[in-house]
Amino acid sequence: MQYVKLGSTGLDVSRICLGCMTYGDPARGTHGWTLDEERSRPLIRQALEAGITFFDTANVYSDGSSEEIVGRALRDFARRDEIVLATKVQGRMRPGPNGGGLSRRAILTEIDHSLTRLGTDHVDLYQIHRWDPHTPVEETMEALHDVVKAGKARYIGASSMYAWQFAKAQHTAERGGWTRFVSMQNHYNLLYREEEREMLPLCVDQGVGVLPWSPLARGRLTRDWGTVTGRSETDGFGSTLYPDSDRTVVEAVTRVAESRGVPRAQVALAWLLHKAPVTSPIVGASEPRHLQDAVAAAELRLTDKELEELEQPYTPHAVSGH
Repeated sequence: MQYVKLGSTGLDVSRICLGCMTYGDPARGTHGWTLDEERSRPLIRQALEAGITFFDTANVYSDGSSEEIVGRALRDFARRDEIVLATKVQGRMRPGPNGGGLSRRAILTEIDHSLTRLGTDHVDLYQIHRWDPHTPVEETMEALHDVVKAGKARYIGASSMYAWQFAKAQHTAERGGWTRFVSMQNHYNLLYREEEREMLPLCVDQGVGVLPWSPLARGRLTRDWGTVTGRSETDGFGSTLYPDSDRTVVEAVTRVAESRGVPRAQVALAWLLHKAPVTSPIVGASEPRHLQDAVAAAELRLTDKELEELEQPYTPHAVSGH
């Protein structure tokens, strides 16, 4: 496993980040494809044994049970100071007017709840899950700064939003003398490359680490177009992201993978890892082979011709994932 700095920080993270939305109590969430604790733990352990030290979850995943499962597994299988633990805040955790969002009240309440579920006194990276248009950005950035100064988070990061929103948040933090975001977790893969227009150049200019979510496009880059899976049947959000025109990109991935004699997942992830702004793709794993492919992808070097073949069929998309 390779390790790289997270943006311009001194923090080392594994080249692959294990996304933990897959792990959670199926009875406590809206995703029927989540794995319960008994099935989750071997995969988390496999990730650690493969050298993955970076783990990403969120308070809303399976109503907090993802944090609970991940926290217990990491306490049993790893030393806290040897892993980088990330979680997120913004989604609705309870009914009522203050049950979600990025107000000072929500942030200071939810960080404590997350730490309790994770069984730790701090997270390494605390991320806002989405932009909150109903809260002044000054309030959000100062509250996040206070979380860092209280020792409850080492760094802060952001997730899917427009580049102007991210720039506004960074400027607000700088103007207030508050902690700035060090990472951007955004929607980026071979089927969705709109982030290359503004967000990725901004991150490069500002020294911000890029942590793409859905790097395999909800698995669409790993199988024949139109193949139905247990997840795709119930993933309402994912069904809105990729139009039928993306089929030609999947076909290009198939050609390159077959010529290389490797699984399609390795080719799609290797393409992403060739992109200079990308620090660590967030890879979900519900089977051992998913982790094996992710680790192998970090070592796969694609030629310029292969990269061109993979990129040529892309057509512009409407902005999605925010």
